[in-house]
Amino acid sequence: LVCSRTMASKTPVGFIGLGNMGNPMAKNLVKHGYPVIAYDVFPEACKEFQDLGAQVTESPADVAERADRIITMLPSSPNAKEVYTGANGILKKVKKGSLLIDSSTIDPAVSKELAKAVEKMGAVFMDAPVSGGVGAARAGNLTFMVGGVEQEFNAAKELLTCMGSNVVYCGEVGTGQAAKICNNMLLAISMIGTAEAMNLGIRLGLDPKLLAKILNMSSGRCWSSDTYNPVPGVMEGVPSANNYQGGFGTTLMAKDLGLAQISATNTKTPVPLGSQAHQIYRMMCAKGYALKDFSAVFQFLREEESL
Repeated sequence: LVCSRTMASKTPVGFIGLGNMGNPMAKNLVKHGYPVIAYDVFPEACKEFQDLGAQVTESPADVAERADRIITMLPSSPNAKEVYTGANGILKKVKKGSLLIDSSTIDPAVSKELAKAVEKMGAVFMDAPVSGGVGAARAGNLTFMVGGVEQEFNAAKELLTCMGSNVVYCGEVGTGQAAKICNNMLLAISMIGTAEAMNLGIRLGLDPKLLAKILNMSSGRCWSSDTYNPVPGVMEGVPSANNYQGGFGTTLMAKDLGLAQISATNTKTPVPLGSQAHQIYRMMCAKGYALKDFSAVFQFLREEESL
């Protein structure tokens, strides 16, 4: 229960973007006694927050007028640019000294661009993308990877610990995005590898549960094999046990791999397996897997092989 004394002492927090992730994140701020000032491009997304006693506004600029700490959780780089620098964007009415935290996963170069624009207005910008997905957002145990001026990290951490159990300082603006993109590129590669190995083993006559057990006590073991196995029937409580529903959608993985690709191009970094993973997830999106969990690559490989 929130005691009324702390309630009175907490200044409002703006929250922009109440989608699959933003909704449970903002709810955790409310639970911790922060008055929330909310905005979403879809008014129906705000309805629930009105019922919780949050103030709902007409635009990101209105949020900036009423709160000097704002968290944004948006789908892509263009959305983030629009919310910060658009005609009714945050920067139209941002107060000096405001703390703006962007938890969207976007191109690190765009984070740096936004930080410059925010700095010109005398405010502070930090990128703080998350890992953990919708389940962790609900439970309040997300991991935040934070990039920005180190002196501001504690101020950001106070808010982020209401929504996550790990808040890690990564360095200057853009490094939070960089950490997230590198992690997800590796995750995609290891998931495809796990799916290929499991599929080959099954076709060679191995029992999938036994094969998974052997991989997980051998050098091929990884998070995709021991915590999130892509083969139906091998593990309980993962998307592969539920027709690949829930979890981390294939579209989102394709998006993050696209960001890795852009970053690799910008830095002249060879990422042959990352590129291949990007193409595989884009093919999956085109073949009807867009809304399935990214571990459905196992099913996709089996279909491709039977053609």
